[in-house]
Amino acid sequence: MELKEFKQEKTLVIIKPDGIQRGLIGEIIKRFENVGLKLIAVKMTTLVPDFIEKHYTINPEWRKVTGEKTIKNYKDKGLIPPHDDPYKITEIILGNMKKYMSAGPVIAMILEGAHAIKIVRKLVGGTEPLTSDVGTIRGDYVLDSYQMSDTDGRSIRNLIHASGSVEDAEKEISLWFSPEEIVNYRLVQEKILYDVNLDGILE
Repeated sequence: MELKEFKQEKTLVIIKPDGIQRGLIGEIIKRFENVGLKLIAVKMTTLVPDFIEKHYTINPEWRKVTGEKTIKNYKDKGLIPPHDDPYKITEIILGNMKKYMSAGPVIAMILEGAHAIKIVRKLVGGTEPLTSDVGTIRGDYVLDSYQMSDTDGRSIRNLIHASGSVEDAEKEISLWFSPEEIVNYRLVQEKILYDVNLDGILE
């Protein structure tokens, strides 16, 4: 990857319905802006179940990997998983996600900057808010847990979706945004973040 492309890495972030209903839009975006990431596209929309399934299965391995991870998490906690088949597990997860993500409006955005994908995922924290570190968005703003969501038969409410890899980000961005919706512009702070010699600060 060329240096310019490296500095312009892009990731998709979705503020889920619970994030919007709890009035955390500004706080969430502020975390990303504070670290130096640039917002280059944003929109509010409501989702239909078919689109939600398309989003979560955009990576053909998602159902297998997520199902296996869920089964392992159950067994690591000494619990019996609902199924031993990862595809049956993800069928339940997907059904719950469709209810959750269509419950209210969401905000989708593209963030750009060096290490954008890893930085966003670090700031967001782990999938389960209960075990997310203090200082992460999920760790600071949510008290939900797998125990609660499993007991209630619903998705875990964790405020945000963030792309997991460069490949996922590219596919998700193409699904959510047209090229015309992405704005190419410069921020003054990019001089501080990326210029080798901090040129142009003093006149």
